[in-house]
Amino acid sequence: MDKIGFIGLGRMGRPMAINLFSKGFDVTAWDIRPEVTQELVKVGLKAGVSIAQIAKDCDIVITMLPSSIEVDSVVQGASGVFANAQPGTVVMDMSTIDPLATDRFNVLAKTHGLSWVDAPVGRLAEHADRGESLFMVGASHEDFSRVRPLMEAMGNSIYHCGDVGTGGRTKLVNNYIAITLCQVNGEALALSQRFGLDLTNTLAVLLGTSANNGQLRMNFPNKVLAGDSSPGFTIDLAHKDLSLVLNAANACKVPMPVGAATLNSFSLARASDHGMLDFSCIVDAMCEMAQIQKPRVPTGWKPT
Repeated sequence: MDKIGFIGLGRMGRPMAINLFSKGFDVTAWDIRPEVTQELVKVGLKAGVSIAQIAKDCDIVITMLPSSIEVDSVVQGASGVFANAQPGTVVMDMSTIDPLATDRFNVLAKTHGLSWVDAPVGRLAEHADRGESLFMVGASHEDFSRVRPLMEAMGNSIYHCGDVGTGGRTKLVNNYIAITLCQVNGEALALSQRFGLDLTNTLAVLLGTSANNGQLRMNFPNKVLAGDSSPGFTIDLAHKDLSLVLNAANACKVPMPVGAATLNSFSLARASDHGMLDFSCIVDAMCEMAQIQKPRVPTGWKPT
């Protein structure tokens, strides 16, 4: 069985590493915060001494990091993955990063005799907790077959999108829709509050027509509308991903005026100290700016 190194134990990475271990994989974990790694040691995972040690000892190295900057710092340099991994090692990056950076990492990996796989994650942190993540994978057929058992331990939906780079680009398309839908939902619910409408009646109508969407049905009722602002996916990360989308769109000359307006709204939310809240809380930021009562459903209310 391949030895697995897991680098990046944030809100998504932590449950994924635990799910791998619980399904019988040999997992060595590492995070820039030693206390986080030690939490997983208590569960039974092994703690990596360093990135270089993980690269030397593991057959597949997984990264789950905030941005291209962190991925670059982990894989490059004398103490990075590229310089220390054995030829034939697969590096599977599950981060959401600039697709041009993925292309660059893929080229660099090949020069070291390594394989690169981009496998960003769909769905929310609560799905990662339950091992129900969705993966969008860019990889050769050989590498995809090798890493698929790992994704089956962490999720229940796996899509091989094509060669390296297609996974991350698919993720940007997906997140563009998810984030802009958050914005649209926030505007609509703020307007309903200003109108003085009954929130549960309004939601029943929206969920029963073509206005229905996954964010409104899956995320809002469990997060902001229930008064829970703890992040499954933060406004800061949504802002980062939308910036990646717009940069990639500009590079290939695709106009995205709705995305540009949404990015500005999320910038305002970050400036008003909402950045670390769940991205559904964009509606709270908008209501605060408009001095409208924040929308909340009664305790125990569920969408039908």
